[in-house]
Amino acid sequence: MPDFSLALIFAALMVLSLPACSARASDGNLHVPPGFSITLVNARIPDARFLAVAPNGDIVVSELNRGQVVSLPANATPETQPRVVAQGIPLAHGLAFRGNDLYIAGWTGVTRLTYPGGQPTALFSNMPQGGDHNHRALALAKDGSIFVSSGSNCNVCAEPDPRFATVLRYDANGHNGRIYASGLRNASGLAFDANGRLWAVINERDMIGDELPPEELVEIKDGGNYGWPYCYPGTGVRVPNPEYNDPSKCAGTVKSGFLYQAHSAPLQIAFYNGKQFPQAYRGALFVAMHGSWNRSTKTGYKVVVIFFKGGKPDHAEDFVTGWLSADQSVSGRPAGVAVGQDGSLYISDDLSGAIYKVTYKRP
Repeated sequence: MPDFSLALIFAALMVLSLPACSARASDGNLHVPPGFSITLVNARIPDARFLAVAPNGDIVVSELNRGQVVSLPANATPETQPRVVAQGIPLAHGLAFRGNDLYIAGWTGVTRLTYPGGQPTALFSNMPQGGDHNHRALALAKDGSIFVSSGSNCNVCAEPDPRFATVLRYDANGHNGRIYASGLRNASGLAFDANGRLWAVINERDMIGDELPPEELVEIKDGGNYGWPYCYPGTGVRVPNPEYNDPSKCAGTVKSGFLYQAHSAPLQIAFYNGKQFPQAYRGALFVAMHGSWNRSTKTGYKVVVIFFKGGKPDHAEDFVTGWLSADQSVSGRPAGVAVGQDGSLYISDDLSGAIYKVTYKRP
């Protein structure tokens, strides 16, 4: 069994083509497309990470470094005190609802509780632990099966456990865990589209330049090998990592997906299934770009939207900007995105501990 006291100590220590004009947030710093507005919901959630919206409209937020999950009512104000939903979950991160059941992905595995007020129960706690990328993403299939990311143990290396750098699949009851897809350095965001296809954004490696490798959005297929650690995504094909420089290791891997600017550090993703935003946004994918240290000129620190065409990612546009200033100063780092019951978009900022809400008003 894992040493939960050690895990808790570790968790505690881990501390485009839009029109030129834009609307502004009430604080004057954040910019959204014309017709949209963004408001601060609450800023009382330190290290606010991934989001989920409960059937009753509550906004549920993971607090990674506190090992807990909290919630706000849909009508929360900046003065509302968040309510603790679950505690003692090392590196609590990925969230998903199935009916009134809330699933929480943490360092060791996945916990489930009936929301609100239910007692957390561990469905499984056998995931590989250690290394650099144990902030789990989580997605639930229509049949209830559980998909959870298991990031790489390092920046670039041969993994000590084959379950690192994968997406794992478990039955709805938490049994029969297996490697669903491999060669994924860090599938930092997972989401199913309306057609039941699983997609992931991948946080790629560091230390080979400002523009390499690009970040990737890719469909996750059962049995697929995405090349890591031997390859990284390139235009149409996967490229050998310089540490291995072996093109043969890239042969037979899944073709590279939709590519985005290197070191943007994508985190949570959410397909837009609401009706409030214009028709063009239906089925589009929102991505929280957290930003990365490994670039001489910062990028990311924004929310983008990726539009699909013919079932495939077509192009990306900035959706919320302003956390990264022209002088390269940073005022926020988007981490989570989730669609509200009313079709609005919620965004978490783990630098300021804030939750924002984006709404659209038809002219």
